[in-house]
Amino acid sequence: MDQIVLVVAVRVVVGPARSPCSLEKVNEANASLVRSLENADSDVKLSISNSLWARQGIDFYPEFIQTNQQFYDAKIQVLDFDNPHSPKVINSWVKKHTQGKIKKIIDNTEIDGILLLLNAIYFKGNWTEKFDHNLTVKLPFYLLNGTTKYHPLMSGSGSYNYYENEIFQAVSLPYGEERLSFYIFLPRKSTTLESFQQQLSMKNWQKWIKEFRLRDGTIKLPRFQLEYELQLKDVLSSLGMAVAFTEQADFANMTPIYTNIYTNSNPVVIKEVKHKTFIEVNEEGTEAAAVTEVFDITIGGFIPFEEPFRMVVDRPFYCGIGDNQTGTVLFMGQVVEPM
Repeated sequence: MDQIVLVVAVRVVVGPARSPCSLEKVNEANASLVRSLENADSDVKLSISNSLWARQGIDFYPEFIQTNQQFYDAKIQVLDFDNPHSPKVINSWVKKHTQGKIKKIIDNTEIDGILLLLNAIYFKGNWTEKFDHNLTVKLPFYLLNGTTKYHPLMSGSGSYNYYENEIFQAVSLPYGEERLSFYIFLPRKSTTLESFQQQLSMKNWQKWIKEFRLRDGTIKLPRFQLEYELQLKDVLSSLGMAVAFTEQADFANMTPIYTNIYTNSNPVVIKEVKHKTFIEVNEEGTEAAAVTEVFDITIGGFIPFEEPFRMVVDRPFYCGIGDNQTGTVLFMGQVVEPM
């Protein structure tokens, strides 16, 4: 079973922000994408849930609320952020919509800000070709610090969408009816995970995925489970969202909170964006929660008469879950020590 769970929390506080352009087409495209993904495969369970938690006593424009309900099917709830019980209410929603895999996104302390936005993604997919439990054995896994641990590695053989270059080997393991796949990028022994990170960009990701071709081979993959949490403010700022965290941001279409006409600053800003992920990969498939990004990706055709590949994932690697039809990436991360 392959299971992934993802929660993204956005905390909006009094500060500045606003966007002059209409987002109707973006909202419609997102809504269409979510519907497509949630009904992508009968062998895959995928749910994408959104919620807005508004501070009691703060007004929000009806159009803002309506947009979130219409396009994102978002739960809207007014909450007394000063009530010590409020974090439990929010965490209960998170636990429910991640099937209990993530139990807490908010600490049991007073919530600051005026609005909390949550996005939770739950994924559970069965491999198209499951790994044989009888072939799973403990083998060495080489850690970044130079030490070795013995860990269960699953074994499989057959025809896989595969790509390799001088930097890495990569393979795609499909779920169910093969619309969704688990991607594994294994840096060469002659390189490092850090070197691969430096090459990993949107442009290169798109380029690499288009090079995947069907090829016979064998693979050994760790059975693993991981959970991590991180703040996304710096990452989003580097991707062009820096203004949303400053007094030059413009969220005037969200709330009528006073805007200073002399300094052109708005008291509403995004204070923080928190991301939390759970993923488990085993012989049956994957279960997880993860972030979504959109790429234009296609899988290439068959190239005959190539030597079978051998890919032993016995050192730190990158992985992701992607939609082969739309190119949407549901999850991406690295595994440095399988647990």
